[in-house]
Amino acid sequence: MTGGLPIISADQRLAEQRGIKGCIFGKSGIGKTSLLWTLNASTTLFMDLEAGDLAIEGWSGDSIRPRTWTECRDFAVFIGGPNPALRDEQPYSPAHYKAVCDRFGDPTALDRYDTIFVDSITVAGRLCFGWCKGQPEALSEKTGKPDVRGAYGLHGREMIGWLTHLQHTRAKNVWFVGILDEKLDDFNRKVFQPQIDGSKTGLELPGIVDEVITMAELKADGGDPYRAFVCQTINPWGFPAKDRSGRLDQVEEPHLGRLMTKIRAPVAPAPKRLTYTPPPADPAADAQSQPQS
Repeated sequence: MTGGLPIISADQRLAEQRGIKGCIFGKSGIGKTSLLWTLNASTTLFMDLEAGDLAIEGWSGDSIRPRTWTECRDFAVFIGGPNPALRDEQPYSPAHYKAVCDRFGDPTALDRYDTIFVDSITVAGRLCFGWCKGQPEALSEKTGKPDVRGAYGLHGREMIGWLTHLQHTRAKNVWFVGILDEKLDDFNRKVFQPQIDGSKTGLELPGIVDEVITMAELKADGGDPYRAFVCQTINPWGFPAKDRSGRLDQVEEPHLGRLMTKIRAPVAPAPKRLTYTPPPADPAADAQSQPQS
């Protein structure tokens, strides 16, 4: 049928190949790059921004090594394809995609990869900010001197555009890893923040990806410390986390391959996932709420 409303039926939607988009944060040295060992090397493409080869010495997968923000954008459009809504002069547009394909060759060369592993979003943010500082928007129109606010504004838009374009690579898994900083707020409370230049990217990232995971060192009462994935927003440590799939426990083993298998497992019935358990009743509060005779 032609000319009709382009509705995607439930059967079509459920039959589509869908990738998992997520980010994994953790302190430096916790083993984020080493998660590559838990993935199928023949179907994983490593976007190596950190030159972290030592952690995966002997890993047999393929890698790419962008060293500028321009190269990061080129690889993103090559992986994700063009966005037809953009004008020719904009990044990720059909014109940008065609120019990149002319340089890199046939994009079907990427069909063999199921997973793109980006290490790290922290370094991508630094490359982006360095590029932004050299753009006209980062200079004051009145004085011609550097305008830090303009640079940060452009940086936020550039990073969100890059992440969103990779997020729309529907058929592939895309995982970003980054450093997690531990800080104290104004009330001397411990808080955790992704180490990314500017604030816009860190604030909006959880709304872009499906999964936000913190790779942390935990310790059971009286036991030895161990590494784990913290996967749920409500957790006793205050780590950033989000599970859009609804399939992950609060703590999972730090094995990315098995984590993705669990995310793809059959989903629980909607009533079970949406059940709300009210908090236990407080007898004292109930007594206060009763009308006095």
